[in-house]
Amino acid sequence: MDFKNYIADVKDFPEEGIVFRDISPLMQDGEAYAAAIQKIVEFAKDKGVDKVVGPEARGFMVGCPVAVELKCGFAMARKKGKLPRETVEVAYGLEYGEAVLQLHQDAVRPGEKVLVCDDLLATGGTTLATVELIEKLGGEVVGLAFLIELLDLKGRDKISEYDIFNLMEY
Repeated sequence: MDFKNYIADVKDFPEEGIVFRDISPLMQDGEAYAAAIQKIVEFAKDKGVDKVVGPEARGFMVGCPVAVELKCGFAMARKKGKLPRETVEVAYGLEYGEAVLQLHQDAVRPGEKVLVCDDLLATGGTTLATVELIEKLGGEVVGLAFLIELLDLKGRDKISEYDIFNLMEY
């Protein structure tokens, strides 16, 4: 299956000069969505994953079905102020700004093997912040999985010590 057929390119979103890779068409097609999730599950199946962590918000849509297939837990890495209990946090840079990412303090237990899932690897800032949160809590990141990797933004360089999977490259 050519997954790129299910990605819509939106020019000048969210600002001029950016081409947004919209995964909505992929998710709207049940067969394509299921096949994409299965590719990530295949990447992760021999890693002994205890927990999947997905950064807000599209990481939830990728990570949750992966966690269900792997029969493990899922934790949300959210923007500051969105989680109701005690959290750990990391500030990081975005392609066009800065943000703070948080996890509940009990989201990952020491020694748990964690797979990070997201829709897109761009500059690597969000992924690196997610990894830092997991490691602050004592988790071991055993893989990073993305639907799309934007090669020209070189996000992989920031996270190259981890096992990385992408379904598509642009």
